[in-house]
Amino acid sequence: MFLHLSPFVSVERDRVIGIFDMDNATASPDSRAFLRQREREGRLTTTARDIPKSFVVTDDRVYLAQNSPRTLANK
Repeated sequence: MFLHLSPFVSVERDRVIGIFDMDNATASPDSRAFLRQREREGRLTTTARDIPKSFVVTDDRVYLAQNSPRTLANK
């Protein structure tokens, strides 16, 4: 099974570690540091055309997504 993050990006569900709300998670300095580190490592992919509502952590990347975490979890 796949989790569709955008029309052009899908990830295997068994590789997903977590789906997080961007507003809630980025309130934490640790979460912001985590995202900055992944960006520096080149392991952050933006799939959103607008302001992302969630981020999806997989075993090798982090994806910024336009869909809400609830929507992604229900897909």
